[in-house]
Amino acid sequence: MSRPVAPANYCGRTRREFLHQLGGGFGSVALTSMLSGDGFAFDDRGNAEAPQSLAAGLHHQPKAKNVIFLFMYGGPSHMDTFDYKPEMEGRDGQTVEVKTFGRGGKKNEGRIVEPRWKFKPYGECGKMVSDLFPHVGECVDDIAFLHSMTAESPIHGSAMLMMNSGQLLSGAPAMGSWVNYGLGTENENLPGYVVMLDPSGGPISGAKNWSSGYMPSKLQGTTFRTAAGSQPIYNLKSDRLTPEVQRAVIDAINDRNRDHLGGEGLPGGRGPNSDLNARIASYELAYNMQTAAPEAVDLSQETAETHKLYGTDDAKTEDFGRRCLVARRLVERGVRFVQLYAGGHHNDNNWDAHGDLEVNHNLHAGRTDKPVAALLKDLKRRGMLDETLVIWGGEFGRQPTAEYAKGSGRDHNSYGFTMWMAGGGIKGGVSVGSTDELGARAVDQPMHVRRLHATVLHQLGLDPNRLTYFHAGLDRKLTGVGETEPIAEIV
Repeated sequence: MSRPVAPANYCGRTRREFLHQLGGGFGSVALTSMLSGDGFAFDDRGNAEAPQSLAAGLHHQPKAKNVIFLFMYGGPSHMDTFDYKPEMEGRDGQTVEVKTFGRGGKKNEGRIVEPRWKFKPYGECGKMVSDLFPHVGECVDDIAFLHSMTAESPIHGSAMLMMNSGQLLSGAPAMGSWVNYGLGTENENLPGYVVMLDPSGGPISGAKNWSSGYMPSKLQGTTFRTAAGSQPIYNLKSDRLTPEVQRAVIDAINDRNRDHLGGEGLPGGRGPNSDLNARIASYELAYNMQTAAPEAVDLSQETAETHKLYGTDDAKTEDFGRRCLVARRLVERGVRFVQLYAGGHHNDNNWDAHGDLEVNHNLHAGRTDKPVAALLKDLKRRGMLDETLVIWGGEFGRQPTAEYAKGSGRDHNSYGFTMWMAGGGIKGGVSVGSTDELGARAVDQPMHVRRLHATVLHQLGLDPNRLTYFHAGLDRKLTGVGETEPIAEIV
């Protein structure tokens, strides 16, 4: 995109003099926040050398270019959505021996909660899908269902970190950061990794779920707001400075930073410095985003038919439909990784159905079913589904038995649950793995979360066992220490 050309002299002052006089008091809040605590971006910590470009490069021919992760925060119940369990029918209230481990601890028996929705076959593949998802049911021939996912924690915070970063503890880069590290960006005017949160609030652990961890901060997720009329990014645009003055400020700052890197004219020049290089790039990105980001979320450019497809004309589906539509627009513009959270905050604001299962899942499926199907259909009709990998799922599933003596609430289940993938070279109309007859745990082809991560990287042309980042004396990987293979049955 074009940008205003800054004059070589600012009212008789050089760029450095202009910067010195401005000090920390210029009006662009977005740039001020980048500079806070950094002494105009001078870093005296002596960081390790790193190349300007962080893209590690492709290991093989990619099938996908972008990823959209539809994160159903709280843990949707697999046996009430896509994991058909006819053996549970007619057994509501029966006490059975079944080992479970969730928020309520470890138990050896429980009261069966029969699935509250009917299932019926969809598509040429005949996939059985719950009445909760009639619109997604229409897309099953493009979807690969993974029915034997497993995780290491039944607790939201650590399970979410595992799903997002491959680690139970905070401090590791999120999958979106790994993708952008491996591939680089296709659009210099938008972030490579965008996160859109539920209006009820963010998930537990917050920004740790889209942190760049030990990688440079330029690789972390950027949260976007999509409500009509709102700025997509907080404090992105100054209401006190003209674009020309902002351009001058950025040029002056970056001149000083480049001098600091090369030592030209300033004592203590440091040479290559990953943090400083990332900071220089972030100023340019912040400036360019002032035009690119609002345009990306401007849905007035979409047709009435597209709005109707996504459900933005219906109060129930408007929010998630809007975010799904923005996600399509972002990947169209080269954003590598987009993550949407369905559900936020606590309790029934998300899929965490500890109380009334029917109220909870009717609410959240009702908000998301039509928009999710619309995203798949829209990508497909535009010829984008082939190169856009769509992921659906939460941090874990739910148990087949009741959590309490009364009611239909289900506790967390990390022993076996369902996720699905579509597009980006994924085989459609297939189901891989299975849980036992009650859905309590994976019994056929158990697949750790890391297998999902390995599959994502593989489809993007990256070898999950070769994509590494050196930190604290070790070559780190998204998929952990050992060798992790993609899920061959769906690629």
